[in-house]
Amino acid sequence: MSSGSRLDPFVELYAARTEGMTASEIRALFAVANRPEIINMGGGSPYVSALPLELVAEMAAKVIAERGAQALQYMGGQGDERLRELVCGVMALEGITAGADDVIITVGSQQALDIIARIFLDPGDVVVAEAPSYVGALGAFAQYQAEVVHVAMDDDGLLPEELRISLERLERQGRRPKFLYTVPNYQNPAGVTLSRERREEIIELCARHDLLIVEDNPYGLLGFEGPPQPALRALTDEGIIYLGSFSKIFSSGIRVGWVVAPPGVKEKLIMAAEATTLCPVALSQFLAAEFLSNHPWEKQVEVFRDLYRTRRDACLEALETFFPPGASWTRPSGGFYVWVTLPEGIDAKAMLPRAIQGRVAYVPGTGFYADGQGRRNLRLSYSLPEPERIREAIRRLAAVVTDELEITAAVRGSEA
Repeated sequence: MSSGSRLDPFVELYAARTEGMTASEIRALFAVANRPEIINMGGGSPYVSALPLELVAEMAAKVIAERGAQALQYMGGQGDERLRELVCGVMALEGITAGADDVIITVGSQQALDIIARIFLDPGDVVVAEAPSYVGALGAFAQYQAEVVHVAMDDDGLLPEELRISLERLERQGRRPKFLYTVPNYQNPAGVTLSRERREEIIELCARHDLLIVEDNPYGLLGFEGPPQPALRALTDEGIIYLGSFSKIFSSGIRVGWVVAPPGVKEKLIMAAEATTLCPVALSQFLAAEFLSNHPWEKQVEVFRDLYRTRRDACLEALETFFPPGASWTRPSGGFYVWVTLPEGIDAKAMLPRAIQGRVAYVPGTGFYADGQGRRNLRLSYSLPEPERIREAIRRLAAVVTDELEITAAVRGSEA
């Protein structure tokens, strides 16, 4: 092999599936958006400063003092049994009935997405997913060379009729999708929530088409307007793989998530996870278990909900105050995100460099589609900045959008 002066001398050695690997819009953004003068409305980072960090330090010290020999050692690939039992109590708040043996602990829910894709997807297979969809899921599916068929949403979530049309079209083409991927609660990136009526419709429709559902639910306990919606997995225990995470209700840095899957799928997921990491991180699991068992964690979730509600309100109020006519946005009832549709003629990705110059950052909508849609869209995350910073960020962004409208109008005028 002659490397010559090529930038990457190993390109001929890579597996074919690496052709589907691209840097996410979010990771590319972080390189510039974390400068202090820029208000970053891009990344969906939890506000971990709201945790009682002194108490977390005490919990970590307790874990090491009392269970250090276990916490610093290998463990089983399914995860710590005590934590799995406690996870069942978390899921019970959304109506899920499960036992510890049904649960697999993963290195965040992102690992769960990867191992699900690994055991189900061959090159060319079809995954049905919401439009738009979580960028991390799209990356996992692309890595295994799957084709994503997007299904439209509105303010009440995934549209059952559009799903039916897509499934029937695929059936006529002789193509059977491997699963439906959905984030039903406070969806990332759109912020919308699937209505109760539609939950039952979609479950019935998928059952009729013998279609597995992958339910990704990191935000389910972060609603602002009443008790949590019942999870899809609470409505039926057949044909659903459920993903949960501590990233949004405790800490993203501990990298602890979980999966509940049908028995046969569970065993394959455990084997795939062991091939990746041997076992989930014991220290992180013990810390999560300590948080759930010896800390009023539900009150902590209430603290997070109040913080995020205040930030959501600041974001929506600023959009109403500053944004020009022709723009629209979702009004989330929980979670981290507002999905903005820009006025006709503005490309959110092309506008991003000028927004960075204007000292504000967002994620362009194209990153949340597998097929090039989303040019007029952008995702705003209100979870991390303080409310006054959110208002200033929206003011700055609105000024950039207004400038773009003037440029677009001038170009059209010159072409007339």
